[in-house]
Amino acid sequence: MAVIGLGAAVFDLDGTLIDTEPRNRAMWSRLFDAHGVPYDDALIASFAGRRGVEVLGDLAHLFPGRTVEELFEQVVAYGAMPGMPPIAPVGGAVDLVRSLADAGVPLAVVTSGERRYAEGLLDGLGIRDLLDIVVTAGDVVTGKPHPEGYLAAARDLDVPPEETVGFEDAPAGVAAVKSAGMTCVGVTTTQPVGALAEADHVVVDLKGVDVVPGPALRVRGLARRADRSREN
Repeated sequence: MAVIGLGAAVFDLDGTLIDTEPRNRAMWSRLFDAHGVPYDDALIASFAGRRGVEVLGDLAHLFPGRTVEELFEQVVAYGAMPGMPPIAPVGGAVDLVRSLADAGVPLAVVTSGERRYAEGLLDGLGIRDLLDIVVTAGDVVTGKPHPEGYLAAARDLDVPPEETVGFEDAPAGVAAVKSAGMTCVGVTTTQPVGALAEADHVVVDLKGVDVVPGPALRVRGLARRADRSREN
């Protein structure tokens, strides 16, 4: 267990506040199937935390004759089709955000999703009005693992990155938080613990994080840096 001080908290959205990963994987799988492009689970998993247009830009050679924009519209459209996996809040996410807001901690979301999509999910969680800032895919030039989104959130919250805690579920997001100079809490909703090895702390879900006087966070999980230092 660790207690960490904070001046602000910044959350990823998909997989961190709301478990959309099964649906997202199904959407990507349908895109590959529709175009007869081979894939495996590891490839689909590697998209977690990244902007869809950047993923498709890297894979455009697999879809000859199709533009990135066309492919992105197609994969997004699958999300509204019947029979897709349901989505639900990550355990403890809503309570944690509300507790932080009650403690007066500045709050932001940094997501690789588009604004309309992100705002809709946050409204559905009932926490949009508690957030000071939402940074979406269209607000940055370069997406995760680049730290641009997290640095923008810290700047707009007027809190130094080193006083900010970022919550992420994917390796690309963890890399973005750490590159921004923030403390990172990894959440194993979509990835195994080993994939989040660069996070400072790792928890199963956000039930493992409590707000305590300070304000500070009490994290009941693996203190990754401390574990590594004891091993050395």
